[in-house]
Amino acid sequence: MDVHFEEDIKNILEHEAKALLDIPITETYEEVVNIIVEAVHHNGGKLITSGMGKAGQIALNIATTFSSTGTPACFLHPSEAQHGDLGIIRDNDIMLLLSNSGQTKEIVQLIKLTLGLVSHMKFIVITSNPQSALGLKADYCLETGNPPEVCPLGLTPTTSTTMMTVIGDILVVEIMKRIGFTCQDYAKRHHGGYLGSKSRDQSK
Repeated sequence: MDVHFEEDIKNILEHEAKALLDIPITETYEEVVNIIVEAVHHNGGKLITSGMGKAGQIALNIATTFSSTGTPACFLHPSEAQHGDLGIIRDNDIMLLLSNSGQTKEIVQLIKLTLGLVSHMKFIVITSNPQSALGLKADYCLETGNPPEVCPLGLTPTTSTTMMTVIGDILVVEIMKRIGFTCQDYAKRHHGGYLGSKSRDQSK
């Protein structure tokens, strides 16, 4: 491998690793874990995630990871929400919204539409800017630390989506611990593939 290419890869890894270690750790994480457990596991609701573009893809991933680890969740596309999909929202649900800028107009509109349907809905927002439109509307705001994108143009969602993914992982893992999610529980949700086989072996 060309030495300059190898060095470039190392620099990217160092940039991303530093950004992860600089994510602000606040008491809001514990508050968010508590409110999700209350809404979903005590009150019978579900977690609804949403985001546009690359953030939306991360929101979808977070929802499926939550569902596979014992916390019912689904992804709501903010544009499709304006064409009937908003009907998935129920009284005991809670929403997790992702936007790096905190200004994504479709997500800002989603909050307004949701409150018109469920006026007491609580919103968790993952963003780089707590003073943004979304950050200020959030009941719970989890900050990414606003690191610069590793993209050479400084534009493409790269580092920012890494931050969102890891923050989602933190919430998933902490809630798994809180609800006592076991290998037996995992096996019931994974009937196929390598993970299904591994979880069944570990639960014996």
